[in-house]
Amino acid sequence: MDISVYRPGELTSADRAAWTALQSKADLHDTPGLANPFLSPEFTLAVGRCRRGVRIGVVREEDGPAAFFPFQRTATGVGRAVGIGVSDCQGLVHRPGFTWDAQELLRACGLSVWEFDHLAQGQTPFEAGASGTFASPVIDVDRGYEVYLDQLRARSPKFTRTTLAKDRRLGRDHGGLRYVHDERDPAALRTLMAWKSAQYRRTGRSDRFAHAWITRLVEQLFHTRTERFAGLLSVLYAGERPIAAHFGLRSERVLACWFPAYDPDFSRYSPGLVLHLRMAEAAAADGIAHLDLGRGQKEYKDSLKTRELAVSEGWVTRRHPVAFGHRARRAPVRALRNAVLARPELFEPADRMLKRMGKIRSSGRVTTKPTKT
Repeated sequence: MDISVYRPGELTSADRAAWTALQSKADLHDTPGLANPFLSPEFTLAVGRCRRGVRIGVVREEDGPAAFFPFQRTATGVGRAVGIGVSDCQGLVHRPGFTWDAQELLRACGLSVWEFDHLAQGQTPFEAGASGTFASPVIDVDRGYEVYLDQLRARSPKFTRTTLAKDRRLGRDHGGLRYVHDERDPAALRTLMAWKSAQYRRTGRSDRFAHAWITRLVEQLFHTRTERFAGLLSVLYAGERPIAAHFGLRSERVLACWFPAYDPDFSRYSPGLVLHLRMAEAAAADGIAHLDLGRGQKEYKDSLKTRELAVSEGWVTRRHPVAFGHRARRAPVRALRNAVLARPELFEPADRMLKRMGKIRSSGRVTTKPTKT
Protein backbone atom coordinates (compact mmCIF):
# COMPACT_ATOMS: atom_id res chain seq x y z
CA MET A 1 0.00 0.00 0.00
CA ASP A 2 1.16 3.55 -0.82
CA ILE A 3 0.44 5.31 2.50
CA SER A 4 1.31 8.89 3.42
CA VAL A 5 0.63 10.46 6.82
CA TYR A 6 -0.46 14.08 7.16
CA ARG A 7 -1.24 16.56 9.88
CA PRO A 8 -4.81 17.89 9.52
CA GLY A 9 -3.66 21.23 8.12
CA GLU A 10 -1.52 19.52 5.48
CA LEU A 11 -4.43 17.73 3.81
CA THR A 12 -5.11 19.32 0.43
CA SER A 13 -8.52 20.57 -0.66
CA ALA A 14 -8.51 17.87 -3.35
CA ASP A 15 -7.97 15.18 -0.71
CA ARG A 16 -10.75 16.59 1.47
CA ALA A 17 -13.07 16.59 -1.53
CA ALA A 18 -12.15 12.97 -2.34
CA TRP A 19 -12.82 11.97 1.29
CA THR A 20 -16.23 13.65 1.21
CA ALA A 21 -17.06 12.01 -2.12
CA LEU A 22 -16.38 8.56 -0.65
CA GLN A 23 -18.84 9.33 2.14
CA SER A 24 -21.51 10.75 -0.13
CA LYS A 25 -21.52 7.53 -2.21
CA ALA A 26 -21.49 5.18 0.77
CA ASP A 27 -25.16 4.18 0.43
CA LEU A 28 -24.74 3.44 -3.28
CA HIS A 29 -21.72 1.25 -2.52
CA ASP A 30 -23.45 -0.71 0.25
CA THR A 31 -21.21 0.76 2.96
CA PRO A 32 -23.76 2.99 4.75
CA GLY A 33 -21.74 3.11 7.97
CA LEU A 34 -19.14 5.26 6.22
CA ALA A 35 -21.71 8.06 5.79
CA ASN A 36 -21.65 8.86 9.52
CA PRO A 37 -20.57 12.47 10.17
CA PHE A 38 -18.08 11.37 12.84
CA LEU A 39 -16.10 9.87 9.94
CA SER A 40 -16.10 13.14 8.00
CA PRO A 41 -12.99 15.25 7.36
CA GLU A 42 -14.69 18.16 9.13
CA PHE A 43 -14.83 16.23 12.41
CA THR A 44 -11.19 15.14 12.19
CA LEU A 45 -10.03 18.67 11.34
CA ALA A 46 -12.00 20.11 14.26
CA VAL A 47 -10.49 17.59 16.70
CA GLY A 48 -7.08 18.44 15.28
CA ARG A 49 -7.59 22.05 16.30
CA CYS A 50 -8.40 20.99 19.87
CA ARG A 51 -6.10 17.99 20.49
CA ARG A 52 -2.49 17.19 19.76
CA GLY A 53 -1.33 14.22 17.76
CA VAL A 54 -4.15 14.07 15.19
CA ARG A 55 -2.96 12.54 11.94
CA ILE A 56 -4.53 11.21 8.72
CA GLY A 57 -3.17 8.25 6.83
CA VAL A 58 -4.01 8.49 3.11
CA VAL A 59 -3.81 5.36 0.99
CA ARG A 60 -3.25 6.19 -2.67
CA GLU A 61 -3.73 4.15 -5.80
CA GLU A 62 -2.89 5.05 -9.38
CA ASP A 63 -6.09 7.02 -9.92
CA GLY A 64 -6.16 8.85 -6.60
CA PRO A 65 -6.93 8.42 -2.90
CA ALA A 66 -8.46 5.04 -2.02
CA ALA A 67 -8.81 5.39 1.75
CA PHE A 68 -8.49 7.84 4.65
CA PHE A 69 -7.49 6.69 8.14
CA PRO A 70 -7.81 9.39 10.85
CA PHE A 71 -6.15 8.71 14.21
CA GLN A 72 -4.49 10.27 17.23
CA ARG A 73 -0.92 9.29 18.09
CA THR A 74 1.28 9.72 21.14
CA ALA A 75 5.05 10.14 21.04
CA THR A 76 5.43 6.45 22.00
CA GLY A 77 3.33 5.24 19.05
CA VAL A 78 0.07 4.57 20.87
CA GLY A 79 -2.79 5.29 18.48
CA ARG A 80 -6.42 5.90 19.27
CA ALA A 81 -9.49 6.72 17.23
CA VAL A 82 -9.93 10.43 16.57
CA GLY A 83 -11.98 12.01 19.36
CA ILE A 84 -12.19 8.71 21.27
CA GLY A 85 -14.45 9.19 24.27
CA VAL A 86 -16.77 11.54 22.36
CA SER A 87 -16.75 10.07 18.84
CA ASP A 88 -19.64 7.69 18.13
CA CYS A 89 -18.33 6.19 14.87
CA GLN A 90 -14.75 5.28 13.95
CA GLY A 91 -12.84 3.51 11.22
CA LEU A 92 -11.26 3.84 7.79
CA VAL A 93 -13.19 5.58 5.00
CA HIS A 94 -12.52 3.77 1.75
CA ARG A 95 -13.51 3.02 -1.83
CA PRO A 96 -15.90 0.14 -2.51
CA GLY A 97 -14.08 -3.19 -2.54
CA PHE A 98 -10.93 -1.75 -0.97
CA THR A 99 -9.16 -4.12 1.43
CA TRP A 100 -6.23 -3.44 3.70
CA ASP A 101 -3.79 -5.15 5.99
CA ALA A 102 -4.18 -3.73 9.49
CA GLN A 103 -0.59 -4.51 10.49
CA GLU A 104 0.81 -2.84 7.40
CA LEU A 105 -1.41 0.21 7.94
CA LEU A 106 -0.29 0.61 11.56
CA ARG A 107 3.36 0.21 10.60
CA ALA A 108 3.09 2.89 7.91
CA CYS A 109 1.38 5.25 10.35
CA GLY A 110 4.03 4.72 13.05
CA LEU A 111 1.61 2.99 15.43
CA SER A 112 2.19 0.02 17.68
CA VAL A 113 -1.50 -0.14 18.61
CA TRP A 114 -4.75 1.50 17.50
CA GLU A 115 -7.60 1.59 20.02
CA PHE A 116 -11.26 2.10 19.14
CA ASP A 117 -14.56 2.09 21.04
CA HIS A 118 -17.14 2.76 18.28
CA LEU A 119 -15.83 0.88 15.25
CA ALA A 120 -18.28 1.01 12.34
CA GLN A 121 -19.65 -2.20 10.87
CA GLY A 122 -17.82 -3.68 7.90
CA GLN A 123 -14.26 -2.81 9.00
CA THR A 124 -13.18 -6.46 8.73
CA PRO A 125 -9.39 -6.02 9.10
CA PHE A 126 -9.96 -4.11 12.37
CA GLU A 127 -12.80 -6.30 13.65
CA ALA A 128 -10.32 -9.11 14.29
CA GLY A 129 -9.11 -7.03 17.25
CA ALA A 130 -12.58 -6.33 18.67
CA SER A 131 -13.11 -7.34 22.30
CA GLY A 132 -16.85 -6.62 22.27
CA THR A 133 -19.73 -5.56 20.01
CA PHE A 134 -22.59 -3.32 21.14
CA ALA A 135 -25.92 -2.04 19.84
CA SER A 136 -26.27 1.48 18.48
CA PRO A 137 -30.02 2.19 18.03
CA VAL A 138 -31.24 4.19 15.05
CA ILE A 139 -34.47 5.88 13.93
CA ASP A 140 -35.19 5.26 10.24
CA VAL A 141 -37.01 8.13 8.53
CA ASP A 142 -36.01 7.47 4.92
CA ARG A 143 -39.65 6.65 4.03
CA GLY A 144 -40.95 9.77 5.79
CA TYR A 145 -41.96 10.77 9.29
CA GLU A 146 -45.54 9.49 9.05
CA VAL A 147 -44.33 6.00 8.14
CA TYR A 148 -41.98 6.07 11.16
CA LEU A 149 -44.81 7.28 13.41
CA ASP A 150 -47.09 4.51 12.18
CA GLN A 151 -44.37 1.96 12.97
CA LEU A 152 -43.95 3.47 16.42
CA ARG A 153 -47.70 3.29 17.07
CA ALA A 154 -47.81 -0.35 15.98
CA ARG A 155 -44.85 -1.37 18.16
CA SER A 156 -45.44 0.85 21.22
CA PRO A 157 -49.00 2.24 21.11
CA LYS A 158 -49.08 3.40 24.74
CA PHE A 159 -45.67 5.10 24.55
CA THR A 160 -46.59 6.91 21.31
CA ARG A 161 -49.99 8.01 22.56
CA THR A 162 -48.56 9.27 25.87
CA THR A 163 -45.68 11.17 24.26
CA LEU A 164 -47.89 12.92 21.71
CA ALA A 165 -50.35 13.81 24.49
CA LYS A 166 -47.51 15.37 26.52
CA ASP A 167 -46.50 17.37 23.44
CA ARG A 168 -50.02 18.82 23.22
CA ARG A 169 -50.34 19.43 26.96
CA LEU A 170 -46.96 21.15 27.10
CA GLY A 171 -48.09 23.56 24.41
CA ARG A 172 -51.41 24.27 26.14
CA ASP A 173 -49.84 24.83 29.56
CA HIS A 174 -46.99 27.06 28.45
CA GLY A 175 -48.16 29.30 25.66
CA GLY A 176 -47.48 27.06 22.68
CA LEU A 177 -44.46 25.15 21.44
CA ARG A 178 -41.94 26.28 18.86
CA TYR A 179 -39.33 23.94 17.42
CA VAL A 180 -36.21 25.23 15.68
CA HIS A 181 -34.39 22.46 13.84
CA ASP A 182 -31.28 24.49 13.04
CA GLU A 183 -30.85 27.11 15.76
CA ARG A 184 -27.96 29.49 15.09
CA ASP A 185 -27.98 31.39 18.39
CA PRO A 186 -24.78 30.59 20.37
CA ALA A 187 -26.62 31.44 23.59
CA ALA A 188 -28.88 28.42 23.02
CA LEU A 189 -25.80 26.21 22.71
CA ARG A 190 -24.44 27.55 26.00
CA THR A 191 -27.79 26.79 27.63
CA LEU A 192 -27.66 23.21 26.36
CA MET A 193 -24.11 22.70 27.66
CA ALA A 194 -25.11 24.06 31.06
CA TRP A 195 -28.07 21.66 31.21
CA LYS A 196 -25.86 18.75 30.17
CA SER A 197 -23.18 19.58 32.73
CA ALA A 198 -25.83 19.72 35.45
CA GLN A 199 -27.21 16.36 34.27
CA TYR A 200 -23.76 14.76 34.42
CA ARG A 201 -23.23 16.04 37.95
CA ARG A 202 -26.75 15.13 39.06
CA THR A 203 -26.35 11.53 37.89
CA GLY A 204 -22.81 11.15 39.22
CA ARG A 205 -21.19 10.95 35.79
CA SER A 206 -18.04 12.69 34.68
CA ASP A 207 -18.89 16.12 33.27
CA ARG A 208 -17.60 16.14 29.72
CA PHE A 209 -17.96 19.90 29.48
CA ALA A 210 -15.57 20.30 32.39
CA HIS A 211 -12.90 19.44 29.80
CA ALA A 212 -12.04 22.62 27.90
CA TRP A 213 -11.15 20.76 24.70
CA ILE A 214 -14.62 19.19 24.44
CA THR A 215 -16.29 22.57 24.90
CA ARG A 216 -14.02 24.06 22.22
CA LEU A 217 -14.72 21.13 19.91
CA VAL A 218 -18.50 21.52 20.20
CA GLU A 219 -18.28 25.27 19.68
CA GLN A 220 -16.12 24.80 16.58
CA LEU A 221 -18.45 22.20 15.12
CA PHE A 222 -21.45 24.45 15.83
CA HIS A 223 -19.87 27.00 13.48
CA THR A 224 -18.81 24.40 10.86
CA ARG A 225 -21.08 24.24 7.83
CA THR A 226 -20.29 22.77 4.43
CA GLU A 227 -22.47 21.42 1.65
CA ARG A 228 -22.51 17.93 3.19
CA PHE A 229 -21.70 18.50 6.88
CA ALA A 230 -22.96 20.69 9.72
CA GLY A 231 -23.05 20.91 13.46
CA LEU A 232 -26.80 20.96 14.15
CA LEU A 233 -28.40 22.53 17.22
CA SER A 234 -32.12 21.80 17.61
CA VAL A 235 -34.17 23.56 20.28
CA LEU A 236 -37.71 23.17 21.62
CA TYR A 237 -39.20 26.37 23.03
CA ALA A 238 -42.26 26.81 25.25
CA GLY A 239 -43.28 30.35 24.49
CA GLU A 240 -39.89 32.08 24.32
CA ARG A 241 -38.23 29.80 26.87
CA PRO A 242 -35.94 26.97 25.69
CA ILE A 243 -36.94 23.76 27.46
CA ALA A 244 -35.07 21.04 25.55
CA ALA A 245 -32.18 21.00 23.10
CA HIS A 246 -29.87 18.70 21.22
CA PHE A 247 -26.54 19.22 19.49
CA GLY A 248 -25.38 16.67 16.95
CA LEU A 249 -23.65 16.30 13.63
CA ARG A 250 -25.24 15.75 10.26
CA SER A 251 -23.89 14.46 6.99
CA GLU A 252 -25.83 14.19 3.77
CA ARG A 253 -27.94 11.24 4.98
CA VAL A 254 -27.22 10.74 8.69
CA LEU A 255 -27.98 12.79 11.79
CA ALA A 256 -25.70 11.60 14.59
CA CYS A 257 -27.34 12.33 17.94
CA TRP A 258 -24.76 13.51 20.45
CA PHE A 259 -25.69 15.84 23.33
CA PRO A 260 -29.41 15.96 24.28
CA ALA A 261 -30.61 17.69 27.46
CA TYR A 262 -33.62 19.52 28.86
CA ASP A 263 -34.71 21.89 31.61
CA PRO A 264 -35.57 19.66 34.60
CA ASP A 265 -38.36 22.09 35.57
CA PHE A 266 -40.32 20.56 32.68
CA SER A 267 -39.46 16.91 33.32
CA ARG A 268 -43.07 15.81 33.88
CA TYR A 269 -43.77 16.58 30.22
CA SER A 270 -40.87 14.36 28.96
CA PRO A 271 -39.52 17.23 26.82
CA GLY A 272 -36.58 15.12 25.65
CA LEU A 273 -38.91 12.61 24.01
CA VAL A 274 -41.02 15.38 22.50
CA LEU A 275 -37.84 16.95 21.12
CA HIS A 276 -36.67 13.68 19.54
CA LEU A 277 -39.97 13.22 17.71
CA ARG A 278 -39.75 16.78 16.40
CA MET A 279 -36.16 16.11 15.32
CA ALA A 280 -37.22 12.95 13.48
CA GLU A 281 -39.97 14.84 11.66
CA ALA A 282 -37.66 17.68 10.59
CA ALA A 283 -34.83 15.32 9.66
CA ALA A 284 -37.15 13.32 7.39
CA ALA A 285 -38.23 16.52 5.66
CA ASP A 286 -34.55 17.47 5.25
CA GLY A 287 -33.63 14.26 3.40
CA ILE A 288 -32.00 12.44 6.32
CA ALA A 289 -32.21 8.63 6.10
CA HIS A 290 -31.74 7.87 9.79
CA LEU A 291 -30.90 9.32 13.17
CA ASP A 292 -28.13 7.43 14.95
CA LEU A 293 -28.86 7.51 18.69
CA GLY A 294 -25.42 6.18 19.61
CA ARG A 295 -24.11 3.24 21.58
CA GLY A 296 -25.57 2.61 25.01
CA GLN A 297 -28.68 1.21 26.61
CA LYS A 298 -31.18 3.92 27.48
CA GLU A 299 -34.92 3.55 27.90
CA TYR A 300 -35.70 6.43 25.55
CA LYS A 301 -33.53 4.88 22.82
CA ASP A 302 -35.34 1.55 23.11
CA SER A 303 -38.66 3.36 22.86
CA LEU A 304 -37.77 5.42 19.78
CA LYS A 305 -35.59 3.05 17.72
CA THR A 306 -36.60 1.18 14.58
CA ARG A 307 -33.50 -1.05 14.47
CA GLU A 308 -29.93 -1.30 15.70
CA LEU A 309 -26.50 -0.98 14.16
CA ALA A 310 -23.49 -2.64 15.76
CA VAL A 311 -20.30 -0.91 16.87
CA SER A 312 -17.23 -2.58 18.33
CA GLU A 313 -14.51 -1.74 20.79
CA GLY A 314 -11.01 -3.14 21.05
CA TRP A 315 -7.57 -2.57 19.59
CA VAL A 316 -5.40 -3.64 16.71
CA THR A 317 -1.82 -4.31 17.78
CA ARG A 318 1.57 -5.05 16.32
CA ARG A 319 4.18 -7.16 18.12
CA HIS A 320 5.65 -4.35 20.15
CA PRO A 321 6.27 -3.82 23.91
CA VAL A 322 4.29 -0.56 23.90
CA ALA A 323 1.26 -2.35 22.41
CA PHE A 324 1.39 -5.11 25.02
CA GLY A 325 1.70 -2.58 27.85
CA HIS A 326 -1.17 -0.42 26.58
CA ARG A 327 -3.49 -3.40 26.21
CA ALA A 328 -2.53 -4.76 29.64
CA ARG A 329 -3.52 -1.45 31.22
CA ARG A 330 -6.73 -0.90 29.30
CA ALA A 331 -8.24 -4.40 29.06
CA PRO A 332 -9.18 -4.88 32.75
CA VAL A 333 -10.86 -1.46 32.94
CA ARG A 334 -12.95 -2.12 29.85
CA ALA A 335 -13.88 -5.63 30.95
CA LEU A 336 -15.08 -4.40 34.36
CA ARG A 337 -17.09 -1.54 32.90
CA ASN A 338 -18.78 -3.75 30.32
CA ALA A 339 -19.57 -6.41 32.91
CA VAL A 340 -21.33 -3.83 35.07
CA LEU A 341 -23.26 -2.37 32.13
CA ALA A 342 -24.37 -5.78 30.88
CA ARG A 343 -25.66 -7.17 34.18
CA PRO A 344 -28.66 -5.44 35.82
CA GLU A 345 -27.80 -6.87 39.24
CA LEU A 346 -24.49 -4.95 39.03
CA PHE A 347 -25.55 -1.92 37.02
CA GLU A 348 -28.57 -0.88 39.09
CA PRO A 349 -26.74 -0.63 42.46
CA ALA A 350 -23.82 1.15 40.75
CA ASP A 351 -26.23 3.58 39.06
CA ARG A 352 -27.97 4.31 42.38
CA MET A 353 -24.62 4.96 44.05
CA LEU A 354 -23.58 7.34 41.26
CA LYS A 355 -26.84 9.27 41.58
CA ARG A 356 -26.39 9.56 45.36
CA MET A 357 -22.89 10.89 44.79
CA GLY A 358 -24.32 13.23 42.16
CA LYS A 359 -26.77 14.69 44.68
CA ILE A 360 -23.93 15.26 47.13
CA ARG A 361 -21.80 16.92 44.46
CA SER A 362 -24.69 19.09 43.27
CA SER A 363 -25.37 20.23 46.84
CA GLY A 364 -21.81 21.51 47.07
CA ARG A 365 -20.75 19.28 49.94
CA VAL A 366 -18.14 17.50 47.83
CA THR A 367 -16.09 18.92 44.99
CA THR A 368 -14.17 16.79 42.53
CA LYS A 369 -11.69 17.57 39.82
CA PRO A 370 -12.53 16.30 36.34
CA THR A 371 -10.47 13.34 35.18
CA LYS A 372 -8.19 13.83 32.23
CA THR A 373 -9.00 12.27 28.89
